[in-house]
Amino acid sequence: MDKKLWKKVGKMELGNPVLTTLVGLVVFYIGLKMFAGGIIMTLLWQSSSLSTTAIIGLVASGAVPLPAAIAAVLGANIGTTGTIWLAGALVSDGMPKGDTLRIAMAHTGVNLLMAISLLPFVRPIAQWITKVTT
Repeated sequence: MDKKLWKKVGKMELGNPVLTTLVGLVVFYIGLKMFAGGIIMTLLWQSSSLSTTAIIGLVASGAVPLPAAIAAVLGANIGTTGTIWLAGALVSDGMPKGDTLRIAMAHTGVNLLMAISLLPFVRPIAQWITKVTT
């Protein structure tokens, strides 16, 4: 493992051991694992804004490369669909039914379609962002 990365992660004082563990797991995985990490973080926190803010902070500190961060943000977008499934389950006394099910399926389907279509292009997107911002 890269010694510089270990030093950066060691300097993070998040206070909460669960949060530290989650961020640590996300920091050390790339690609599809970062995508899955974004989904899991957002499902646990119930906030894609918090997940995206944490990811931006990790990129700014140099702990996470930009392509991995883009994959994690795409995962966080899918993680937001957990909220509608949870709300639907609570409203319907179990599995969402009727309009609630249709809304949950549409929300999940659109987010999955977007992620599946963009994941193969994470590196070119990161290169373009780097080119435009420098």
